[in-house]
Amino acid sequence: MSETKYALAAVAPKIDEFLKAVCQGARLRLHFEIVAGGNRHPGFEDPDVVVKFSGPDVELLLANKAELLLALEQLTMEALRMPPEDHSRLCFDANDYRILRIEELRLSAATAAEKVKRTGIPFKFNPMNSRERRIIHLALRDEAAVRSESSGLGPQRQVVIYPAGMPATASAAPPRGTPPPPRRGRRR
Repeated sequence: MSETKYALAAVAPKIDEFLKAVCQGARLRLHFEIVAGGNRHPGFEDPDVVVKFSGPDVELLLANKAELLLALEQLTMEALRMPPEDHSRLCFDANDYRILRIEELRLSAATAAEKVKRTGIPFKFNPMNSRERRIIHLALRDEAAVRSESSGLGPQRQVVIYPAGMPATASAAPPRGTPPPPRRGRRR
C-alpha cells in the first residue's frame, strides 16, 4: 500500500467547498461523500481520497464515458494545485463506474494482447487519458510475449501493444474506425 500524501482531514474541506460551489453554480442535483481511499482496486488504483457521487443528476456525470465526472475530478485537482504525478491520489466515482471501467480496460488489454500474440501485428487503442493508459500497461505487466507503450501527444496519446521482440518504430495498426490514408501515385 502506498504512503498517504493527501490526508482526508486536510483536503476534504477544500474539496467540499469547491464542489458545492460548482454544483450550485451549474445547478447540478448531486450529493457527494468524501472518504479515505484505501485499496479500492488492488494493483490498479490506490487513491488517498475518494469522492462518491449520488443524486438525481448522477447520470449526467456518467454520460459520454463519464466525461463530466472526469472533468470535475480534473478541475478539483487543479483547484487543489495537485501536481500531475499525484493525480492518482484523488478519485471521483459514481455508481461504481471506476471499478467497472477498470475491468473493461483489463479485459480489453487481455483481448488485444491475445490478438497481437496470434497475429504478430501491433494493436493500437483509441486515445485515452493517462489513468486509463496506466491501467492497460498494468494489466499487461506480466505478459512476456507482448509489451505496451504509450505514443502520441496530448489528447491523442494512446497505448500500442507490440509483440515482445518488435521495435517501437514498427508500423502499428491504425486505430479502429480510422479511414485508410489517401493513395499516392499517378492518376490514370
